[in-house]
Amino acid sequence: MAHIVFGILAQVDAGKTTLSESLLFSSGMLKKVGRVDKKDAFLDNYELERERGITIFSKQAEFSAFNKDFTLLDTPGHVDFSVEMERVLSVLDAAILVVSASAGVQSQVLAIWKLLKHYLVPTFIFVNKMDQPGTSREKIIKELKEKLDSNIISYMDDRSKDYGNFLEEVSLCDENVLENYMENGQIGLPEIQNLIQHRKFFPVFFGSALKNEGVDELLESFAKLNISPKYGENFSARVFKIARDVASNRLTYMKITGGSLSVREMIGEEKVTGIRVYSGEKFENKDRIEAGEVCAVVGLKGTKAGEGLGELAGTRVGSILRQVMSYKIELPENEPVHVFLPKIRELSEEIPELLLKYSEDTKEINISLMGEVQTEVIKHIIKERYNIDIKFGDGNILYKETIAETVYGVGHFEPLRHYAEVELRLEPTERGSGLSFASEVSEDELAINYQKLILGHLEEKEYKGVLTGSAITDMKIILVAGKAHLKHTEGGDFRQATYRAVRQGLMQARSVLLEPMYEFKLEVPEEAIGKAMTDIGKMNGSFGSPENIVGKAILTGKMPVSEVKDYALELRAYTKGEGSLILTPTDYEICHNTDEVIERLQYYPEADLENTADSVFCTHGAGFVVPWNEVINYMHLPYFGQVKQEETDEEIFLRYASRSESQVGSERGEIFLGTDEIEGILHSAVSSNKKKSEESARNRWKGRSKTESVSVNTTGGSVRSSIGKNDYLLVDGYNIIFAWQELKELANINIDSARDKLIERLANYQGYKGCKLILVFDAYKVRGGKENVIKHGNICIVYTREAETADQYIAKASLELTKDGMVRVATSDALVQMIIFGSGAARLSARDLEVEVKYVEGLIAEKLEKL
Repeated sequence: MAHIVFGILAQVDAGKTTLSESLLFSSGMLKKVGRVDKKDAFLDNYELERERGITIFSKQAEFSAFNKDFTLLDTPGHVDFSVEMERVLSVLDAAILVVSASAGVQSQVLAIWKLLKHYLVPTFIFVNKMDQPGTSREKIIKELKEKLDSNIISYMDDRSKDYGNFLEEVSLCDENVLENYMENGQIGLPEIQNLIQHRKFFPVFFGSALKNEGVDELLESFAKLNISPKYGENFSARVFKIARDVASNRLTYMKITGGSLSVREMIGEEKVTGIRVYSGEKFENKDRIEAGEVCAVVGLKGTKAGEGLGELAGTRVGSILRQVMSYKIELPENEPVHVFLPKIRELSEEIPELLLKYSEDTKEINISLMGEVQTEVIKHIIKERYNIDIKFGDGNILYKETIAETVYGVGHFEPLRHYAEVELRLEPTERGSGLSFASEVSEDELAINYQKLILGHLEEKEYKGVLTGSAITDMKIILVAGKAHLKHTEGGDFRQATYRAVRQGLMQARSVLLEPMYEFKLEVPEEAIGKAMTDIGKMNGSFGSPENIVGKAILTGKMPVSEVKDYALELRAYTKGEGSLILTPTDYEICHNTDEVIERLQYYPEADLENTADSVFCTHGAGFVVPWNEVINYMHLPYFGQVKQEETDEEIFLRYASRSESQVGSERGEIFLGTDEIEGILHSAVSSNKKKSEESARNRWKGRSKTESVSVNTTGGSVRSSIGKNDYLLVDGYNIIFAWQELKELANINIDSARDKLIERLANYQGYKGCKLILVFDAYKVRGGKENVIKHGNICIVYTREAETADQYIAKASLELTKDGMVRVATSDALVQMIIFGSGAARLSARDLEVEVKYVEGLIAEKLEKL
C-alpha cells in the first residue's frame, strides 16, 4: 500500500494541532478529539507543551485512510522553535500549511512558505477558523495569491458545479496542461497530481478544525492527490532528529529513502539494536522497516540531524534558519563546568541549533537561542533531566561578517617533516547565500585526494571574521593552488595550511559586518501610529505605508534585532495594552552601527592565536613563523592575487590612530604595555584596552622608551628551538589537556588518565630538553585545599590552593621567575594570559607546544632505534 509522509505547519495559534487531532479522528485512528486548551492533545504529550499550549518538539502519528498509509509529522508553530520545524521538511513527501482566516498571511507564514519552496515540498493549504465572524473566502484567496503564489487555487472535485471553472484556472498553471486543456477540455487526475508534485499548483481547502468542518474533505482529497514516491533498492536514509526516551536510550529518527533496514544490520560501524515506529507517546517495535517509512533507530551513537546514511552517506541537509542571540550559561556554584559540559553537549545533539560553544580560556559555555520561550524550555529540560538550575546571562547579538571584494589567501605549514601549502580565492556572494566551496585545481597540479581533503577542511570549521570575531558568511571559497611533499605531507598539514589561508585572505579583505534583522508587524490604535513610526525610525527600521483596519493601524517592515530590546513593554505602556508587536527573524543586512559594534566588542584578530593568519616555514631544520602580511614573499607557489604596495609610516598611523594602543602593537606583531598597565592587569587578570587619544597613538607608534614599556612578540619564532636548557616552562595543565585532541578524547573517558598521560609526555620532553618545567593544575574549587607541589622526575607539578586558578598562579610565578631567566608559558588562552605575561614572559600556544613535544618524541625514538 502506498505510504505518504506529510507534515502540518503553521504560525502559532493558527490551529495546527487541532487540525492534526481532527485528521486522526476522521481517519478512525482516534476515538476522541483532543483539545489544546484541555491539555489532552494526542501529539502534544510533553508536560511543558500541555502547560504552555504550544508544540515544542516534532511528533509522529501513523494512520491509514482511503487505501493509503500515512505518517503525520506535527511540527512546532512558535517562532522560537522554527529550526525544529525546518529539520522535518527534508523528509516530507507533502505538507499541509495551516493559515488562520482571521489572522491571514503573517510574517511567520511567509517564512514557512520560503522554507517549503527551498525544500521543494508539495504543499496543500488549509484555511482554518472559517467559522469566525468576518471571514471571507474571496478575501483570503486574494491575500494568498498576492503574498504567496498566484497558482494557489481553491480546490473543487468533479462533483462541484464550478468544476469547469476550477479546471480552467488550473490549466493556467502550466503551458503543456493549458495546451492539452484547450484541445480536449479536460485535465486528468495524473496531470493534477503532477502539477502538485512539481509545485506548480497549490490546492486550498477551507474549514474549521475545532468543529471538524471541512476536515473530511481535506483528508479525502489529500489522499487522492498525493503520489507515493518511488525508491531505489539499496538502503539509504535521511536523519532528521535525535532524541532520548525515558530510559535515556539515544534515538535516531530517520526516513528510509531506499531499500530497507533490519534489526542487527550495520550502518557504517554501528549496529542497529532496535527499530521503533512511534505514534504519539507509544511505539511499536519492528524487525524490518521499508523505504518510505519513518522510524526511530536504537544503537546509533554518532548520527547527527540532517545527515544521510547508506547511499546518502556523505550528504548533509543544513539549516537555513539561524539563531540571532547568544547567551552565557550561568551554573550554580556546586556544578563544575567540566561536569556540566558533557550534559549540555548531549542536549545539543537533540537541539543542534543551540550552537554550543565552550571556551577553554574563560571556561564559559555559550549557546544560541531564538527567544524567551526557548530560553524557558531549555531551563526546564535541564532541570527535569539533570536536576540543575541554570540561568542565562544577558543575550549577545550574533553578528556575521563577509567581504566586499575578491581576495586571495595563502597558508603554508612546514614545521620539520611536515609540508603543505594552500592558496584560496575568497569571493563575496549574494546576501543570505551562506558559504560554498569549490576547486579549480587540476589533478595534474594536486592529487584529487588532497583536493578533497582541503575542501573537507574548509567545510568542517566555522571561520571567524577579523572585525569582531563573528562567523563569516556569504562567500565562495575556491581552491586555486596547492602543493604537497612526496615524503613529509600528512593530512593534518593541509588542515593547518587551509585554516591559515582562509584567515590570511580575510586579513587582507575589506570586511563587512552584518547584523540580524527582524521582520515586524506592529498593530496600534490609529491615534498612536505617529509615535510608532517615529520609534521605528529611531530604531533604524524601515516600513511601508500604514494599513488602517477598524480603528487599528498596522505597520510592517524590518528592524535590527539589536535595537528592539524592551520595546514590546514600552509599546504596551503607551497603547494602554492595545498594541501588539510580532517579530520574525529574517535575514542579515549590513550593520547600521559598525564602528560602534567593533569598538564595543574589542576583537583583536592578530591576538587570536587559535585562528592565526601567519604561516610556518622551515629553514636549517627548524620552523619559523612568517607574519600574514609577509607570507607572499616566502610562499612556494605562484601568487594569484595582486601584490599591495607596502604602507608608509604615515599611512599606518592613519589606519591605527583610532584604535587602542594594544591593538596597534598587535597588528605589528607585538603588544606594548606600560608599567602602570601591567600592574593593573596583574591585579585584575584581564586585558587593558582603554582608548587612547590620536596624539598618544602617534607618539607611541613613532617610538617608545624601553624604560616605559616591555614588548612581547606574538608572532612567534622557531618552533624547534624555542626552549633552552636554562629556560623556565610553565604549563597550564588542564588547558593543554583540552587543547590537545588525543588528551581531550582521553579526558572525556577519564580525566585522571589524561592528566597522567600529560605528565608522562612532559617528563620525557623535559628529560630531553633539560629545561625547568613547572606543570600547574587548577584545584581552586577544592574546599580547604592547600597549595601542593609534587616532584615527578625533574618536573614540578603544582596543584593550586583553594580560590586560586592556574592563571593566577602562573601570573604570580612568572613575575618572580623572570628575574632569574627566560620564562615561557604554555596555554591555550589567546589573549588574557598573553597580556599578563607582558612582565617579560613569552607565551607558547598549546598547538606549538604539542608540535614541539611530538618533535622531541621523534628524536627520542630515533636515538632509541640506534641503540
